[in-house]
Amino acid sequence: RSLWWSYVVDIYQREFLALRERLHSAEQENLRRSKELNLVLEEIKRAIAEKQALRDINRTWSKETRLKLWNVSSSKNILQLPSIFHHLPHLLNREDSLQPAVHLGQGRTGVSIVMGVPSVKREVHSYLTDTLSSLMSELSAAEKDDCVIVVLIAEADQQYASSVADNLKRLFPAEIQSGLLEVVSPSVHFYPDFSRLRESFGDPKERVRWRTKQNLDYCFLMMYAQSKGTYYVQLEDDIVARPNYFTTMKNFALQQPSEEWMILEFSQLGFIGKMFKSLDLSLIVEFILMFYKDKPIDWLLDHIMWVKVCNPEKDAKHCDRQKANLRIRFKPSLFQHVGTHSSLAGKIQKLKDKDFGKQTLHKGHANPLAEVTTSLKTYQHFTLEKAYLGEDFFWAFTPVAGDFIRIRFFTPVRIERYFFRSGNIEHPGDKLFNTSVEVLPFDVSLEIQFRTFQNGIAEGEVDPTFGPLEAMRLTVMTDSPVWVILSEVSCSSAVK
Repeated sequence: RSLWWSYVVDIYQREFLALRERLHSAEQENLRRSKELNLVLEEIKRAIAEKQALRDINRTWSKETRLKLWNVSSSKNILQLPSIFHHLPHLLNREDSLQPAVHLGQGRTGVSIVMGVPSVKREVHSYLTDTLSSLMSELSAAEKDDCVIVVLIAEADQQYASSVADNLKRLFPAEIQSGLLEVVSPSVHFYPDFSRLRESFGDPKERVRWRTKQNLDYCFLMMYAQSKGTYYVQLEDDIVARPNYFTTMKNFALQQPSEEWMILEFSQLGFIGKMFKSLDLSLIVEFILMFYKDKPIDWLLDHIMWVKVCNPEKDAKHCDRQKANLRIRFKPSLFQHVGTHSSLAGKIQKLKDKDFGKQTLHKGHANPLAEVTTSLKTYQHFTLEKAYLGEDFFWAFTPVAGDFIRIRFFTPVRIERYFFRSGNIEHPGDKLFNTSVEVLPFDVSLEIQFRTFQNGIAEGEVDPTFGPLEAMRLTVMTDSPVWVILSEVSCSSAVK
């Protein structure tokens, strides 16, 4: 009997364990189904929200406006193509959601290259003005007429966006007036509710939000720039450019043996120096909005190329070879990343493009013989004499009001043009601010003031009626917050 009872207990224990296992499996299945139901519920809520948005648009907007937005006519037989409103239905809630809140510039079109520079508020330091100075100072007069630089102030804070725009208008008035530089900022209603984003790529919600917003910024900039030129180049707001970068990019694009390329890379870092045909921007924007709003942009571009040329029936090597025809690298790199503080809070990025090489820190010119003197305190061996002779740059401690740099020619000489550049690629902030350029004609007892430094540069022509010059002088009019570098000095004489 004891053995029989033990046998019965053993049977019940096995059945109990089997029942517990089935209950555990049922619980797991129930959790899985619950998650699936929650996802379905979210989709239903989203569909209801979109339908409600459509009701709102039908109730508040005119028929003409609705037809224009949805790109359809009054005909009942027309097919409707997807538009940005299909992917971002919240834009339907406000009629001005796609209108820039800030817009400076002349609306220039028909150029060869449009350069897009998105810029956001950084907690530590902004590199934007140095970046624009670098880009524009390396352009010739003809190149300035053949491009547009579009700065996107990608902030919903309209007060901040307006303050940045006002500062750029003050620093670059001629460039904005000529049409070379444009400044835009999206409407606060352009961005969706970022609190509803799902985590992806194993990243926390804050990084997913940052990446999603960044991709939407790219979309806004590309949509704005598409109709302005033949090519579009994506840049960042913390870079420096090589001399002759514009013509190098343009010639490289025109010399491609096939028009099948999708991306020409002029830097190996991130999303810097990536050129696209403007006609391809619609595809890129559509792809971002349709599938990958929260995915890294480089991952996205790789997937677009996969869709375009890869064959599921072929192996990975074949796919890589096909994609290599779409993404073509130019060396050496034309742009270098100089920023350290990322727009993502707390992120430090010390990215450097090794292909950029060693950039010249000064540029020499054959200047007329002269004696050069300064009241500034020279740092180490970086003397004013070396800068004037083109051997090195001049580096001095912080200037104060009244400090000067004087060039006194050994014999009076006719000067046609002058050019002074302060700062260099390694120290772009060490510039001359509020500093005047003055000339002293040989036959006149009074010095004549020309103009002041703008964005670290002073350049201009000397009126021939002044005759030969005895001297030129740079005078600091207000105390400076930084040291100063004079990296280029050019006094072009009329008679060689």
